[in-house]
Parts: sequence; structure tokens; C-alpha cells
Amino acid sequence: MSTMKVCVLFRPLNPKELSEFGDAVSVQGINSESFIVKDEKEQEFDFTFDRVFYQGSEQADIYEFLALPIVQGALDAINGTIITYGQTGAGKTYSMEGLSIVDCESKKKGLLQRVVDGLFEAITNSEKPSKYTIKLSMVEIYMEKVRDLFDLSKDNIQIKESKVHGIVLNGATEVAISNSAEALQSLSSGIANRAVGETQMNMSSSRSHCLYIFTVHQDLTKDKRTKFGKLILVDLAGSEKVEKTGAEGKILEEAKTINQSLTALGKVINAMTSSTPGKPIHIPYRDSKLTRILQDALGGCSQTALLCCCSPSPSNSSESLSTLRFGARAKHVKASVHVSCKEDLDNTKDATVYTYVDESRERILAKLRERMTADDVQLLEKLFVLEGIFFDPNSIDEIEATYEDVTSRTISSLHKAVEELSTGVEKMKRENVALKARLKVSEEFYQHQLERRSFCFIL
Repeated sequence: MSTMKVCVLFRPLNPKELSEFGDAVSVQGINSESFIVKDEKEQEFDFTFDRVFYQGSEQADIYEFLALPIVQGALDAINGTIITYGQTGAGKTYSMEGLSIVDCESKKKGLLQRVVDGLFEAITNSEKPSKYTIKLSMVEIYMEKVRDLFDLSKDNIQIKESKVHGIVLNGATEVAISNSAEALQSLSSGIANRAVGETQMNMSSSRSHCLYIFTVHQDLTKDKRTKFGKLILVDLAGSEKVEKTGAEGKILEEAKTINQSLTALGKVINAMTSSTPGKPIHIPYRDSKLTRILQDALGGCSQTALLCCCSPSPSNSSESLSTLRFGARAKHVKASVHVSCKEDLDNTKDATVYTYVDESRERILAKLRERMTADDVQLLEKLFVLEGIFFDPNSIDEIEATYEDVTSRTISSLHKAVEELSTGVEKMKRENVALKARLKVSEEFYQHQLERRSFCFIL
């Protein structure tokens, strides 16, 4: 069982850092895997990762080491996820999108453009007797809502789980792409719809987590099977300190939501890496939309790579250390990938069919049949299933996923209740100690007053 691949990128110093600290840096490189970081008190910390990309590193080198193996895996029906993580202004979006998503010189292309080129190049060079099709979706998680960046009317997409496809975004727009140019144009239109804002640390700060989802279908005509691999690139919004970003109003509310979801991500990583072998542990995937969508990637059902983006400046040493510690924990997450495959429908006619009857569903359809033709009702029923209004009556995956969702939510709420109860008990203990102290002072004061009265009476 392999572990998550974790790399670190130190971006070049920006003009503000150069004006404040000159060319001073808090990072001392040892080799291509290890380095030393100094905090604000000049204390040194050693770190080792799969690869370290120092200032001046080429985008092509990052792609070849971090992403290329995952691209190749997606064509072999192995799911893959690439995540950029770090404080705001650390270079995450530049690493993902490059200088520009279209019309960008080769040297400055980001991971996105290189992944697109890599997918189509691999398909062109493939010698397998297969037909490949690629579909692209693009969503953002903004203020804890999943929004479709290809169709802004879909601003609250629901997350569902299937035993075949894993975590899916129900109703998200899928665009068929047949070459790199089409893919980049689609990506460009989606990026234009993404939520951004200005802070004191970043003129164009991402105010949402953005996910670029490539689904690769491989039709094996000889074996009458379909294999599919899902490749997800995740550009996380950066963690923010309000005193540095100067966030106010709407920007401040966005920052709070961003930090909350990143905290939830940290809790998931902590839960996964601090468990005791043989003992059951609750992983709080459903505490945020981000961790729910990344459940497959974090839960070991995917090849996952993490690029921790950091500033090398002493002015950001505390934030860089926080990012590096997160990466060090993530390095211990285990992964056990598998090939996603399903038999041709012609071979599954005799399969056992599980039926779930929803009474309210049947009542709605019965009312529709009274006023519409059978064909129209059947068409509506299919549309309702596609939009998630109805469950597919023959889909046991939907039923079980719903049951698991309710069960997990119950467990999560119980965990929160226990935590709140524990906090309440501790608070009551502290208040009890304070009350006893006040009571003791009151008793002493009362006794003192009695003694004074007795003295006056004697006189």
C-alpha cells in the first residue's frame, strides 16, 4: 500500500517581500528532498518530502514528477487527484493555471494545460484497440455551496455516492472534449466565472476552492467492457490571517468559510493518520463540502498528489511552517488504488435487480399519468432521476449511499454532541471553582462584618 505523494514548491519572492526583507529567505536547501526552515525566532525545523522545487524550478519538472504518473493512470482506469495547498498568495493558482490558461508560452504553462496535453498525447500514442472519450466538468465550492462554473444557474449541486463511480456531483455539466484546444477554451470560460477578490496579500485572491474534473471513458470493444478513470485537479483557496489580508465585509465572510473548510480538511488528515490499528475511527468527511468531494482521494481510492506551495520569505515563515506540517501529516495517508470497470450492459441482463419503491414518488407519477400521456410521464421520470429529484428505482447504489449518508451524519452529530458536552462539563467545573471562591470570599466578608458589629456592641 503506497502513501500520498507530497511535494513542496517555494515560489520566487514577490515585490512586497523584496521591499520589506530584501532577498532574505527562511529556507535552506539540503537536497532535492530535504530542507531546513527557520521560524520568526530563528528556530530551525527539518523537513523531507518526495520532491522539493526551489525558487526558479520549471513548471515542466513539477508536471513530470507530480502529475504525469497520475495522467497515465487515468487512461488505465485508475482515479487520480492533484491538489495545490498553501496560504493565500503562495502560488497555487499560478502552479495550476500558469500565466494564462490559453495563449501561454510553453515554459509558463501550468499543471492544467500540461495535463490536457498529456491526456490527448497519450490517447494518440496508445496502441490499445480502444475508443477513448473525455468529458470535463468544472465546479467551485463557494461559501459551502457547490457551483457549476459551466452553468451558473446550477448554484447548489448535490453530492452523492455510487459504488461504481464513487463520489459524484449530481447534475454538474459535463462537456465533451476531443482535443486540447477545445478543453482549454472550456476551462477558460469556467475560470472566468470563478469567484475572486482583492486582499492586501493578493490582487486576485481565489475566494473559492476550484475543481477541474476529467472523466476518461475507455470502450474495450473486444471484451465488451467499459473502463473509466477520473482525474481531478483541485486548486484550494488559501488559508488567510485577517491581520495580514485586511479582509472586511464580504471578503471577511469568505475568508471565514475558506478557513473553516481547510480546518475540516486538516481534521480529516489528522483522523486518518492518528488512528490506532485494529480500532474503528470516525473520519469526518461530511463536516464540509470540500472533504466530502475529496473523500475518494483522501480515503485511498485514488492516486493522490499534494503540492504544498510556500513563500520563502521570513515575513511568511509561520504560514509556511503550517503548510509544511500539513504536508508532513498528509505524507502518511495510505492509498490502495483499483481499476474502475463495468461489464457491457448486454452481459448484465440476467443480473439480479434490486427494487426500491418510494411511495411519494409513485403518488406523483400517478397524478401525472392522469393528465399526461404514458410517453411524457416516462420522459419526465427519466429527467427527475437525472436531476436527483427521484432515486433510480433499480439503483441499489443510490439506496445504500443514502443510508450510509444518514448513518454518517448521525455519527458525526453524535461526535459533535459529545464534544459539546465535554466542553460544557469543563466549563461547569471552571464555573464551580469560581463560585466556590466567591462563596469563600463572601463568607469571610460576612464573618468580618459580624466581628466588627460584636466589637461595636461591646464598646
